[in-house]
Amino acid sequence: MRVLRGARRLALPDWRLASGAIYQTVWNALTGRAPGHGIKDYDLLYFDGTDTGYEAEDREIARGAALFADAPVPVEIRNQARVHLWFQARFGRAYPKLRCTDEALLNYASKTHAVAVRLENDDRLSIVAPFGLADVFAMRLVPNPVLDNAETYAKKAARMSAAWPELEIVPWPDAAGDAGAPHMEAGGTEAEPGAAEPAPARGYAPSAAGRDWMSLATSPRTELPK
Repeated sequence: MRVLRGARRLALPDWRLASGAIYQTVWNALTGRAPGHGIKDYDLLYFDGTDTGYEAEDREIARGAALFADAPVPVEIRNQARVHLWFQARFGRAYPKLRCTDEALLNYASKTHAVAVRLENDDRLSIVAPFGLADVFAMRLVPNPVLDNAETYAKKAARMSAAWPELEIVPWPDAAGDAGAPHMEAGGTEAEPGAAEPAPARGYAPSAAGRDWMSLATSPRTELPK
């Protein structure tokens, strides 16, 4: 909540706290781990199309650095209106020009990652999840092949399965649209050929905190669990 309240104070246009800080917090609650387990940073996104220069973004990063100086992990602030300007030079492939912050979620390497929240002025959370929340709560990592992000997906899957061995990793599809690798069970082991798909519940019982977090899936606007 401290980062969300700080983000609200920054008042960046069209801001969202996105991706790992959200779904990884849910996974920690579901599995009874410490809240910050495996979270390496907070992705604070915003959209300002009126000034897409590096200097303008850097000013917002500096404001955030002062506000979040005591945060347990870095808070990464990025203007989504300018991602298309630098993405190809860094990653070697084009990136579409976005119209708003929420649109960025459509291009994440995993559909499971595509979740973001904002703390509104009435202290309630607004949640956006264009692919739904079922895979988050099932602890299932699902690829999103809208961009050529196979390498990124593989790296993230390896890191996350090490931190959360309960994860089910769905392989990146091949060029024909079919899975190009054996189905991966939790911890990165191959399933037996012809084996039935694992149950969504993954065979574990969510902790009490996890059950509280699961209530987030029932409404696009809900209070943060205590």
